[in-house]
Amino acid sequence: MMREVALLAVALCATSSLAFLTPPPRPVRSRCGVRDRVLQMSGVERNPNFGKLMGGYLFPEIARRRSAFLEANPEAKIISLGIGDTTQPIPPHILSGLVHGASKLGTPPGYSGYGPDQGVKDLREKIASTLYGNRIDPDDVFVSDGAKCDIGRLQVMFGKNVVTAVQDPSYPVYVDTAVIMGQTGLINEQSRQFDGIVYMPCNPGNDFFPDLAALPQRPDVIYFCSPNNPTGVAATRPQLEALVSYAREQGSVIVFDAAYAPFIRDPSLPKSIFEIEGALECAIEVNSFSKYAGFTGVRLGWTVVPKQLKFRDGSSMHADFNRMMSTTFNGASNIVQDGGLAILDKEGLAEIQTLISYYLANAAKLRATVEAMGYKAYGGDNGPYVYVDLGGKSSWDVFSEILEKAQIVTTPGAGFGPGGEGFLRLSAFASKENVDEACERLQKVMVK
Repeated sequence: MMREVALLAVALCATSSLAFLTPPPRPVRSRCGVRDRVLQMSGVERNPNFGKLMGGYLFPEIARRRSAFLEANPEAKIISLGIGDTTQPIPPHILSGLVHGASKLGTPPGYSGYGPDQGVKDLREKIASTLYGNRIDPDDVFVSDGAKCDIGRLQVMFGKNVVTAVQDPSYPVYVDTAVIMGQTGLINEQSRQFDGIVYMPCNPGNDFFPDLAALPQRPDVIYFCSPNNPTGVAATRPQLEALVSYAREQGSVIVFDAAYAPFIRDPSLPKSIFEIEGALECAIEVNSFSKYAGFTGVRLGWTVVPKQLKFRDGSSMHADFNRMMSTTFNGASNIVQDGGLAILDKEGLAEIQTLISYYLANAAKLRATVEAMGYKAYGGDNGPYVYVDLGGKSSWDVFSEILEKAQIVTTPGAGFGPGGEGFLRLSAFASKENVDEACERLQKVMVK
């Protein structure tokens, strides 16, 4: 005890001459409650952009409310139609790729350490040929730990001096990373929008595609997701042609989120922005195996940055993103990349189609159920989400009512931006049995 007091006295004396540089200490009660001790704040200033963010990130907030409900109702049998997390096991052939990748690391000839920051050559080539029909150069493919991570890396690459445009409603990551990077002002309390972001309304009235000619200012970077999260709606070819045309005219760059592309069953709907002529000069595409093959917890994605893309000064976006990856990332797991190669085998692709059919059947049942109750619903045919029009009701209020009365977790549309208020997102990523049960429960509590 005496030794601790002496050491504390020496430390305080050593820092007393620097007291004016740091906040004053504040006394707090120690955990044991026996004596007070001094808790010294750091002298590091917080990134003020974190203070602009709205509360917590959407899905942890939903998890918090779910946990609070379970704590109060420990016998509740919760069914989750909320977060877009896959639930079915990884199929055998794809799993064999992961097993092979892990097993060979235990042998001298099969062991590998650091791999290329951009991903192994075989996987980049296979992505370019199998998923893009060789429309892109394999060198333009950057393999990563997921599309969400790559969106953050792209935001860092673009920096704070760009104007970002997002669909409204949209996946929260686009907005939150723009705020963290310092691209925005404060949130407008009336509109619930951040100053400095261009919000592109996407709703039933405009077929979920923005009126590009009516945007209040020219955006530098346009984030566009198809099939869309949360609406479940896939953009048509004419819509994407209009988007590419607009971007080329304005000198904007599209960041196209195609994470749900395998759910598109309508052959007339593009699965990639690079199916549109001219996109190589104005678009980046992010994608992921999370929804393809149940890799949400395995983590494997990719981003395509064509060499044709240039900044205003003529410098290469491809080169800058390559530097970004090389600086902040040591490459995706060697094991996981073997799993990615198995996904793109003939057998793996067949397994994916079986998984997609399973989830789309769930989506069809969810949509039919809410429509039979008199609600308008969208998506669920070429995407895994069903977007329900609540007829003017508060989405958080309906979320709470369904959780309390039906013990079902959903996602309130307001969490996807102001344009999502009045809507509810239902996720098809559940077991068939849970979806069947959820539909029976919803019919009892969502009566119009």
